[in-house]
Order: sequence, then C-alpha cells, then structure tokens
Amino acid sequence: MHPNLRFVFIFLISLIAFSTARAQDNGSNSTDPLVRVLLTKGLLTTEEARSITMKASPAEQRDRLATLLRDKGVISASEFEAVRTVAPNENVALKTMNADYRSSAPEKPAAAPQPSPPTVIAAVAPVRLLGIDTPKREGLIPDIRLGTGARLKLYGIFKTSFIHDSSSPQGNDFPLPLLAADTGPNNSPEFHLRARGLRLGANFEWLDPAPKITLTGKIEFDFEGDFTRVNNRNISSIRSSQPSIRLAWVRIDRRFNDKTSAFALFGQDWAPFVSSTMPNMIENTNFGGLGYGAAYTRIPQARFGFNHKFGGWRDFRFGPEIAIVLPAFGDLPTDVTNQTGFGERQGADSQQPGVQGRAVFQWQLDKAASVSPAQFIVSFEHARRRAIVTAANVPAAFRAAFPSGAEVGSSSNGFSVEMQLPTRFVTVVSKYYDGSDLRFFFAGQLLSNFNDTARLTGTASAASIDGASTVVFGLLNGLPVVAPQRPVRGQGGFIQFGFPLSRIFNADPKGRNAGWTAYLYYGDDQATARDARRFGARGARSDLFSGNIQYKWNQWITFAYEQGYYRTRADNRAGILPLFRGIPSFTAHNIRSEFAAIFTF
Repeated sequence: MHPNLRFVFIFLISLIAFSTARAQDNGSNSTDPLVRVLLTKGLLTTEEARSITMKASPAEQRDRLATLLRDKGVISASEFEAVRTVAPNENVALKTMNADYRSSAPEKPAAAPQPSPPTVIAAVAPVRLLGIDTPKREGLIPDIRLGTGARLKLYGIFKTSFIHDSSSPQGNDFPLPLLAADTGPNNSPEFHLRARGLRLGANFEWLDPAPKITLTGKIEFDFEGDFTRVNNRNISSIRSSQPSIRLAWVRIDRRFNDKTSAFALFGQDWAPFVSSTMPNMIENTNFGGLGYGAAYTRIPQARFGFNHKFGGWRDFRFGPEIAIVLPAFGDLPTDVTNQTGFGERQGADSQQPGVQGRAVFQWQLDKAASVSPAQFIVSFEHARRRAIVTAANVPAAFRAAFPSGAEVGSSSNGFSVEMQLPTRFVTVVSKYYDGSDLRFFFAGQLLSNFNDTARLTGTASAASIDGASTVVFGLLNGLPVVAPQRPVRGQGGFIQFGFPLSRIFNADPKGRNAGWTAYLYYGDDQATARDARRFGARGARSDLFSGNIQYKWNQWITFAYEQGYYRTRADNRAGILPLFRGIPSFTAHNIRSEFAAIFTF
C-alpha cells in the first residue's frame, strides 16, 4: 500500500477510537460518524457497522474495524498488526464477532518472505501436481491489487524453437499420427522456427469476510489458435496465430477443520478424466498427446470435491471429485461457417451433460528434502452424442418410413489410472487409459464412431444436420432402419522417467550447474483394429520414443533439446496400404529434433 494511504487508514482507525471514547464519556450510544462514512462508501455493511460499536470499548472497536479492513484487503496483515497493537495498560483481548467471520484470537504478524540460497537441489517435480488441500488464505503474494479487493499474480512463458521433422506430410509444426496423407516422393521433411509459444496468465484471490472461505481463480491463454485470414494478415498469416483461452475458472474452498475441506470450481479447467498427469516435453503443442499416449483435454465444467488429511508418517491424503462437463466429442462440421459459429453440436444435441470424476490418493513416498509428494489417481468419464438428419436430407427411398427425419447416437466411456512417483534420484510419471470414442481426449488414434451396417441391405447415406457425420439408412429383414453408430474403442498410455542430473552428481545448489535435468519417454496409443477398419482408417497404432535434456540457466531462462522418434503402424488387414515416400507401407516414421530457449516470469 502507498505510504500516504497507509497513513490515512492508520489515522482513520485512531480517529474512530478517539471519537468512540468521547461518545462513551458523554454517555452517548449513537453510531460513530466515521463508521457512518465507511458505511456510506460501501466499505462496511450495516451489520458490520453495528457489530463494531455494539458493547465494545474503544480498543475493541478499533480492533474490530482493523480486522474488517484487513479481511476486505484494504490493509495488509502487517498494517493490521501495526494499528491494532494495544498499550500495556489496556490488555484487552479481541472478542469474537461471529465464529464464521473471524477467529477469537489475534493473528500473528505475517513474516516478510526472506529469500535464502538453496541448500539442496530439488528433485524432479511432476508437471501437474494436483492440489489436494485448501489453498492457503492470503497465500497469494500479489503483483496487482484491484479496487474490488482482488489480488492478482501474473505469470507467463515464452518459447522460441528450432524444429526439424523428417516427415510432416500435413504441414504442421507439431506431430500428428502419420499415414493419414501421402508424403510425396520423399518423406516430406520440414523445418520450422516457431515463436508462437507464448502463454500468459493470472492467478486471483479475493478475501471473503469468512476466514474459513478461500476464493481463488485463474485465467490463462496462449497463441496456439488458428492462423488469420484477413486482408492485413493474408501475406503474414504464417507468423500471426491468434490467442485462445486455455483456462478460466473460479474456485470456492471451505475449510471445516484442520483435516477436512471441500471445494466447488466453475469454469474451464483440465478435465478430471485422464488429464491429471502430463509428461515434461519440449514440444508443448500436444505434449506427446494427439495420438501418442499422453491423452488430456481442457473442458468447461462445474466440479465439486472433498479433501481429507489422514496424516501419519507419510502424510496420507485423499480427495474425490465429481464434475458436470460440456458433452464434447470433436466431431467437426464440414462447413467452416458452422464450426466457427458453434464449434460442434452433437454432444449438446444429446440434451444431457457429460459426467467425469476422479479420486486422488497422495502420500510422501520419499521423505528426503525437496521431493514432491507421490500421487495415485483413478478417473472415469461418460457422455452421449446425437446426430440429426432433417427430413429434407433423408434418402428418397426412406422418406416414407422417416417423414420427419431421423436420429442416431453413441456414447463415450472411459477410465484411467495415473501415477506420479517422485524420489530424490528419479521421478516416474505414467498413465493408462481405456475407453470408447476418445477423440476429444486426443486418443484412440483420434477416431470417433462408425456406422454398423452389418446385415443391412439396400443402404443409402445422408449427411447429419451439421455435416459432421454420415448417417446410413438400410433394410434389416426388409424393414427400413437407421444403421446404429458404434464408438471406436481405444487404449494407450505413457511412462516417463525424469532424472535430476545436478542433484545426482552433487552439483553446488548455488552454482550455475544446479539446473540440469533429463527425461526419457515412451507413449503408445491405439484403436481397436476391428473398429478402425470399420471406421475406414488405415492406421491403428502410433507410438513415440523421446528424450530431452534441459539446462535451467537461472530462474527465468531454460535451454532444452529434445529428440523424438514418432511411428505409426497400419492395420495389416486394412486392405489398401497407405503411401509413404510413394510406396505402400505398413509403417511410417518421423524423426523430430527441437531446440528451444524458454523464458518464464
């Protein structure tokens, strides 16, 4: 707080104590003028103003006002201690205003953070260590304080990468499963210099009057969106990607006691299903996902959870969660106008939300210094979709049977098991998932659903209302029917080993060699071969071997190099083999090299 403002608030609190003392000396019980001013300006509610002056000595009234101003974020904890200190002859204890709004004993002054040099190099921490405890109230050290009382902490990351792919037939600067397109006479190699790896965000905290309530939030966006096509960007579209929202949510935590708490989160966050663990990779457009084993997604949701500390030598904790999510499938409209208008609609057309849940078990596996806790996570998901065919699009031979149009749908179901096991020598992160129609989670070789035309005769097809699906009509035992749509089943996962090289080799924690780490990764993603053939896909499995080494030069700058071998294998019984280098091939591969300079703040 600005020194002048601090002086004003100290003066105001002293003034109310003086005014109240005069009022009591005169036998007056009227409300203090300063309280009325603060009430008029909206800094106090009527109930708060009444609670300040009711049956209280001047010192108690001063402390009550200081407490309210602190809880509202008007003054800091240290300023609160400065203005509420009582003289030795007063010796007045703070009385409880309301058990849910403040504690009965004064808080200790907040100690100013004192930076100290590290004494030990930290072990490799998981990329996404899930919070299993209530966020600490006033734990956010803000960069900005808003007039509403909100506290903001800004952060960001910027990465510049040199990338070479030995085979990138789709033209992307990130890897996708191969065999989806002909590479031409060669492997279709490419070179990219990517500077769109910019991510910006802010963490929020609001101080609720109730000390057992913690309000936090986050907003984060990056420039991984599409490339622009407008008159002032057509020529330069290759370097003009657009920003898009990654995360945007508000969370309410309620602490019941020292061991138990609950929370509710509203907004877009990482999905509870299959998104709890991520590998540490330099390629961060898909993190080894998009068909290579590291399934994940972010999704709009309302999530509710419960956390409990069992304690003990290993500090065991447990947190179950359940979420209502947007039913999303990734079935994109063929008309770009529709896609830009509503993205996709088949999940929403089911008229029911998706449901996801997870349970997190946490304990301290290695009790050495600077080692993160271990976590074991299980999760599930379920969602429905529906494809609609309008009456005008029903094939002529079937209009009499379906005069009003037709509908057909399918489900997405999945479960996952994830682990992150940090130790002082190596950190192991792994994931396994299994399910049906996992396209939206960038898994199952990104395949969705197919028309089951078995035993149907006289078939004819029609486009769905959004153009995202082809619906098949046919005759079953002479009766007109709509072919059922079946989800493509899939499974996969990954395992990654992270090695704190500097710690293993006893580097000086305060020296320039304290920031060396290395990672080894293997991921695999596959669709059930039978389902993939019926979908019409030629590739049924992709896997990735990769390794990277990182050097954290200081707390802001990291240099890294990653080498990956991406491979896609075709189904031997798919019929016509896809072309790779112009030759029918069972296997295609891409050797990808990336060097990056990463800046964080």
